Amino acid sequence: MSDEHWINETLYSGWGQRFRVKRELARVQSEFQDIVVFESETHGGVLVLDGAIQITERDEFVYQEMLAHVPLLRHGLAKSVLIIGAGDGGVLRRVLQHRTIERAVMVEIDGEVIRLSKEFLPAIGGDAWSDPRADVIVGDGIEYVRNAASGTFDVIIVDSTDPVGVGEALFTDEFYQNCARILTEDGLIVNQCGVPFMQADELHETSLRRAKFFAHVSAYVAAVPTYVGGFMTLGLAGKGRSLATRPTLQEITEAAERAGILGTTRYWTPAIQNGAFDLPPYIAEHLPAI
Repeated sequence: MSDEHWINETLYSGWGQRFRVKRELARVQSEFQDIVVFESETHGGVLVLDGAIQITERDEFVYQEMLAHVPLLRHGLAKSVLIIGAGDGGVLRRVLQHRTIERAVMVEIDGEVIRLSKEFLPAIGGDAWSDPRADVIVGDGIEYVRNAASGTFDVIIVDSTDPVGVGEALFTDEFYQNCARILTEDGLIVNQCGVPFMQADELHETSLRRAKFFAHVSAYVAAVPTYVGGFMTLGLAGKGRSLATRPTLQEITEAAERAGILGTTRYWTPAIQNGAFDLPPYIAEHLPAI
């Protein structure tokens, strides 16, 4: 995957990106995947799983803010959140910024991702690891969702790899059915659906699966520089009123003020959230009319 000076992403066979390496910090073959952490010349620390760039210190805020803040603000009253994956801690940190949150359970299958992130990328998770509201579990998110009690969580955030290897089971009918069961009446689920320019099937197939168990299915976009290929799509699905209507810019702003996040972000704003659901036609065509 790398030579003396560069690390090359291998997500796509015919197209990719590479980073000049200042210093390799860790290279571990865990029980589940190949993990590399390195310091780049341009993007700070970088986490790579099985050859695919997961997060960089320079632009992680884009993905993390949009993955966490948008569903929490759409719900508006979330107290209990389940995070699946997200072993770098960035989503957990953003979730815990919301004043309403009483409990955030994070289930990451690979403890090595958590360990290496704490050691080499500490700014991403920050103080979230020691927050008393956080319950960090090293375990299988599929099993956790299967065994959790019904109506336990207000929001589920799935920060997974693509639907291959360790992340494949997070894109199945059984998984979404169990997610719907353990969500509260107005509960929401969000998950990454890939970069549609290169991975259009992810958005289409995931939307169809979620529509079997959720009354409302939609998607929104975020421009994450290191997720090559243009916009990243984030799929949002809800059981009840939270997604029945689209909030106004003023309503989003008021929700952010109540949550205590207004003015704390580097990518998310009320206007960005409002516009993120206006999908370009080349993306919208892959979101089924359901």
